Amino acid sequence: MWIWSLAGAVLGMVWAWHVLGAFIGMRKVPDLGLPAFDLPPTREDGGTPSVCIIVPARNEAEHAEVAIRSLLALDYPQFRMIAVDDRSTDGTGELLDRLAAEAPHCLQVIHVTDLPSGWLGKTHAMWLAAQLAGEDWFLFTDADVRYRSDALRRAVVYAEASSGDHLAVFPRIDTRTIGGHALVAFFGMLFMFWHRPWKVADPDAADCIGLGAFNLIRREAYERLGTWQALRLAVVDDMKLGEAVKRHGLAQRAAIGLDLIRVSWVRNAREVVRNLTKNFFAVTHYSWWLALGACVVLLLLHVLPFVAVWLAPGWSKLGFGVALLAIGTVYLRMSRDSATSPFYLFLHPISALMFVFILLRSMTLTVCQGGVVWRGTKYPLDELRKQ
Repeated sequence: MWIWSLAGAVLGMVWAWHVLGAFIGMRKVPDLGLPAFDLPPTREDGGTPSVCIIVPARNEAEHAEVAIRSLLALDYPQFRMIAVDDRSTDGTGELLDRLAAEAPHCLQVIHVTDLPSGWLGKTHAMWLAAQLAGEDWFLFTDADVRYRSDALRRAVVYAEASSGDHLAVFPRIDTRTIGGHALVAFFGMLFMFWHRPWKVADPDAADCIGLGAFNLIRREAYERLGTWQALRLAVVDDMKLGEAVKRHGLAQRAAIGLDLIRVSWVRNAREVVRNLTKNFFAVTHYSWWLALGACVVLLLLHVLPFVAVWLAPGWSKLGFGVALLAIGTVYLRMSRDSATSPFYLFLHPISALMFVFILLRSMTLTVCQGGVVWRGTKYPLDELRKQ
């Protein structure tokens, strides 16, 4: 009884504390869709900040045209775009060339045919494009992201007004199945609790953030942290950029853009597993014991409450019930802004088990293959660990 009671009390307090902190903290994260940000962008000297949008693309023929056209339709007064065809074999390069012919004043295309040693394809593509850019701000985004016409303008207004050096904006992730929705919701919950977006602006907090769909950074800040050359083998490139920004003492900001930015990251649960398999072992710094420890934590925090609320005797169920109530409250809150259903609470332990599987799969495949294999390119584990 006492063991059950102690475990329940600890889990209940952990969940209640984190959920309360998240609910209070997320109110500090601005929603760029609000009228307050519907303004013309200006620098301190009164001029308009220039922006270079950099879009790396490898085999993105399915999504790239819609994404690029949404960027070309932005109402931002002073921007240009550089799209990089990174050794694509599906017609992405030809598609980008056709779009560039339609908008030669705005879109430039670079074709990469060979990947230099010691680079990931995506970081190399972004570095190449940034070498050609001299604008005030760089926006690193992906070729499957769709923008509302005022998205960039609102983001720059907030970044300039808050004196930020780096801004990551949360997009809406489109999925098509219940399994995909449930796993994306679980991933969002993990991300929120682990990285605490409301703390990234605090220079004394270790929390940092980066989002592949929208990483906006000042050119001076980008150069100060060593450009992508310092992160050339970063598999989780977006988060590593955020870490570098915070490590160099630069001003980091986070914002919500669910009504402004949409990303076709995954369509179903199978694609969640496939996409995260590349990244998850990297999150634990390619350490098997950290990966196994993370699996244990996932099981204790996200599966045990659902099991123990039935198995625990008598009043020792109370703590586990508090944990379940806190988890359910998170899903209820998420349902207000997305396609997440409050009933996904009942899929929560299954989602947790799936993420344990993803992490173990990522670790096993990376070790057995001697590195990460992604989109036809193998990146050796020894080199990744050095980075």
